[in-house]
Amino acid sequence: MSRVVVWRSAMLPASETFVRAQAAALTRWESRFLGAFRVSSVLTREDDVIVFPPGFLRLRLTGRSPRLLRALRDLGPDLVHAHFGGDGWLISATAVALGVPLIVTLHGHDVTRQPYAKGLKGIRHRRNLRTVLRRAAVVLAVSGPVRDRAIELGADPAKIRVHHTGVTIPASSEAGPKQWDIVFVGRLVEKKGLDDLIAATATLKDLAPSVLIVGDGPCEAALRAQAKASGVDATFAGAQDHATACLSMAGGRIFASPSRTAADGDAEGLPTTILEAQALGVPVVSTVHSGIPEAVSHGVTGLLGAEGDRNALAAHLRSLLTDEELRARMGRQARAHVEAHFDLAAQTARLETLYDDMISHAGAAPAGRRGRHPRTPAPPVPGLSR
Repeated sequence: MSRVVVWRSAMLPASETFVRAQAAALTRWESRFLGAFRVSSVLTREDDVIVFPPGFLRLRLTGRSPRLLRALRDLGPDLVHAHFGGDGWLISATAVALGVPLIVTLHGHDVTRQPYAKGLKGIRHRRNLRTVLRRAAVVLAVSGPVRDRAIELGADPAKIRVHHTGVTIPASSEAGPKQWDIVFVGRLVEKKGLDDLIAATATLKDLAPSVLIVGDGPCEAALRAQAKASGVDATFAGAQDHATACLSMAGGRIFASPSRTAADGDAEGLPTTILEAQALGVPVVSTVHSGIPEAVSHGVTGLLGAEGDRNALAAHLRSLLTDEELRARMGRQARAHVEAHFDLAAQTARLETLYDDMISHAGAAPAGRRGRHPRTPAPPVPGLSR
């Protein structure tokens, strides 16, 4: 089998289940994981190859390291797939030195927040992003808005395309009794719009909806205080492993994800949780933000309002909470939509076809024995849109 090395500098935050899931869904390619530093999380694996001990800074400063060169060469990859633009930069010089084709997936904050940071940090992010966009043979964006922002920042339109990672489709959407009226799963950060959700729910006192909030993050204390002060029946469950989080989503009548652009520019790519909820037959209430309209069809699979529009959010929650038939219909249509367009197996098969074309285009030989590959775009692949 051909081998892809999946690179993430921090290996691997608990919120990045999509990285593991995509690699696990490969059928014709073998995957190995390579990281700069180990992160303590449920996604950490013993067979992950970790290059540096904690606190080692040289790679972050230069993007080059003999240790990284040896580690990547020893893994013998046919190509490297890096997630996030900054991480792509960290591995890009090493991949070029070994003549290994590089593919980079952009997920959101790597093109919406980091390049627009103030001062030297922003200058460094923009320089590094331009470098990896130039070095990569193919650049994938998780949504159309992420692709468009990357082009604005210097990506070659000829080699960037949209690829939805996809989610596993459960065998059945029969979830049993509903325990919660509204469920949210995700990091408790500004761009998730949870203060909007709590404020909107507070206006539905006649319905007294129960809200389950799964996740942790820097906004937790403020959100707890807001919920208590406004009388919202909110349960903060903390972070959950992926299987438990899916059970939480399945136990909700509505999945709410009122994302918005944060004050520092941070924005979503396309939240995986929205796809997972729909795959479970749960209708979504969300916003017209970044790639969300690619996943949620307003009035068909869920309801979308403007970013930060708490009145619209409250009205959409009320519509679904008070109409069981509407919830059921949208839930069925949501699952059918995800099955047709976001099935992990189908999306990963398209990714493997892209991998095949990349090494065919570059000339396939084990790493360390091939010359440098010309950095020309791979040909189009069905299912990957430009």
